[in-house]
Amino acid sequence: MSVPGEVGDVATLGRSGVPVTALSFGAAALGNLFAPVTDEAAAETVDAAWDAGIRYFDTAPHYGLGLSERRLGDALRGRARDTYTLSTKVGRLLVADGPPGGMDGEGFAVPATHRRVWDFSGDGVRRSVEDSLQRLGLDRIDVVYLHDPDDHAEQAFREGYPALERLRAEGTVRAIGAGMNQAAMLTRFVRDTDVDAVLCAGRYTLLDQRAGEELLPEATARGKSVVVGGVFNSGLLADPRPGATYDYAPAPMDLLDRALRAKAVAGRHGVPLRAAALRFPFGQTAVASVLAGARSAAEVADAAAMFATRAPARMWEELRGESVLGADVPVPVEVEEQP
Repeated sequence: MSVPGEVGDVATLGRSGVPVTALSFGAAALGNLFAPVTDEAAAETVDAAWDAGIRYFDTAPHYGLGLSERRLGDALRGRARDTYTLSTKVGRLLVADGPPGGMDGEGFAVPATHRRVWDFSGDGVRRSVEDSLQRLGLDRIDVVYLHDPDDHAEQAFREGYPALERLRAEGTVRAIGAGMNQAAMLTRFVRDTDVDAVLCAGRYTLLDQRAGEELLPEATARGKSVVVGGVFNSGLLADPRPGATYDYAPAPMDLLDRALRAKAVAGRHGVPLRAAALRFPFGQTAVASVLAGARSAAEVADAAAMFATRAPARMWEELRGESVLGADVPVPVEVEEQP
């Protein structure tokens, strides 16, 4: 299929009418993911995303115990509310009784002022949305995802999802869905509920196309959208080298070999591997947006430049020939090459 030509090209999430830009901004790093980010740098990063044409921003209470939401809200507050789309997530409530003097133990460089409590109940979902609105300091949230309900499926489907439906019916939110690092349960959401979209992280990339087996075809058939995150597989597809990470752990040698082969193929066609990784998901009709995380204005500028890089058809064919991609994996149609 053809792919968006520009960062700011707009698609809508399912039948919700909620617009998202082709390249969207993931705000986990604004919550000090792995390393601190200053307030000034966080604001500059969001400004750079805006200047690049990005108008869809995604966050969650989990990211830095609410720090990401507060910083993103601060950065967006002076902009007209109808000019951008904001999503956050529910499923983890933040309770203000963290251990005194400690640091967060879930990958964010923030003091443990709160602890996370899993809660996909109806009351928990509504409270989470209210708390997020307070932290964001904004008048509404456009999209709400159930966040990582892997071990809480029964409550998420029985209580959490119906609560989101009620919030959508009331007009409190405009679109609903689920966000996970797996494809199987997201496929169930697409088949068995009336979600507008799902956010699938790490499962539709140059190295992992599991979401293409059922999730993406089901979403296409049912008129629902997929936002794809984690296209660099936590680092391996950004900079494949010994010691690179895949799904936040050292990359296995077989995957490192595939990533290096992909880099070599892309390089022969003048395409950085990061660009190929960002463009690849748009081979699927259901993909509305690709989410790129950033912790600095420079990282945003790089993501925008990579997204703007076109890939010739021969590159995708060679990736298939090198067994990086399967023969039947859809690829984007981008550049008409001269004979």
